[in-house]
Order: sequence, then structure tokens, then C-alpha cells
Amino acid sequence: MEDLTPGGPTAAEISTSVVRVLARYTGRGPTKARTYRADDLVAVLLEENLTQSEQTLVEAGRGELARHARLALQDAARQDLVAVVERVTDRTVRAFLTATEVDPDVAVLVFHLEPTRA
Repeated sequence: MEDLTPGGPTAAEISTSVVRVLARYTGRGPTKARTYRADDLVAVLLEENLTQSEQTLVEAGRGELARHARLALQDAARQDLVAVVERVTDRTVRAFLTATEVDPDVAVLVFHLEPTRA
């Protein structure tokens, strides 16, 4: 088991790389990212993700549209996000899940890793 709390070289590298990938896809990355890892699970908590246009939608009462757009972008980035986690952990990602809230502006990316062989 590794990195139950944020920190450590693996967690920091995943956080930094995820922010870079999302910035390429959205034009701006989240301002806060923390990675947690336990056994076969990696979770990346992201804060302050929304672009100006997504924030405008939220302020106009169209938060669901902004949330769906953000989920679509995260899904479009799936292959690159999975590649980051596989490279850093040297493990295969079995499943990728994402959830996004717009108020507060928080998202989580969850990567379920293939079990290690004993």
C-alpha cells in the first residue's frame, strides 16, 4: 500500500501530469490537485477546474450543462489520463471513472488498477 494521504513522489507526479493533460484539453488546468493511492486504487481530487465559459454557464443557472461538458472533456482525455497513471505506477489501469460538481468546483478521477501478481 502506498500514499494513503497526498504526497510522495508517485502522488505528486500523477497530480502534476493530470493537471497538464487537462490543461491541454481545456485550455486551463485545475489550480489544486491531490492524488491518493491505496492498493489497487488511485484517486485524483481536482479543485477549481472550470473554464471561464463553464463558470459563466454555472452563473447563468446552466450548471448541469457545464457539468456534462466537463464530463465529456474528461472522457475525451481518458486515454491520456490513463497513460499517465500507467506510466507513473507501472501498473495497468483496469477502469477509469470520473465525477464532477460545479458548485463547489470539484472533480475526482478514479483509476482502478489491475491487481499485482504475488
